Amino acid sequence: MDRDDLVFKAKLAEQAERYDEMMEYMSEVASKTGANEQLSVEERNLLSVAYKNVIGARRASWRIMSSIETKEESKSGANSETCKLIRDYKANVEEELTTICSRILDLIKEHLEDGCADGESKVFYKKMKGDYWRYLA
Repeated sequence: MDRDDLVFKAKLAEQAERYDEMMEYMSEVASKTGANEQLSVEERNLLSVAYKNVIGARRASWRIMSSIETKEESKSGANSETCKLIRDYKANVEEELTTICSRILDLIKEHLEDGCADGESKVFYKKMKGDYWRYLA
């Protein structure tokens, strides 16, 4: 699929609120970006929106699970079977968060950051890197 088709599909996925697919399309666009190329402002924004929504959903899930875990610990004790199940499930979400954050950080480092000619793009990617490092913390 060529770049224009991928961007079109990403826009379509955004309209359908299918952010995981949007993330895949825009990741492919970013990874196909050559050393002397940059993403357009629109492509940069699509990439950011895709990852932001995918991560945002996982972070919300993690917060909900943490809240449920706290309530369950006070009700049944930290070593209850229910708390163990919650911790295991929460660990799955943490693993997804780590994978997604690592993926965007690698994309920025390997394909996007070095090709930046203008200051606005550099700042955009630095901010994204800061956000995703914060999510990993």
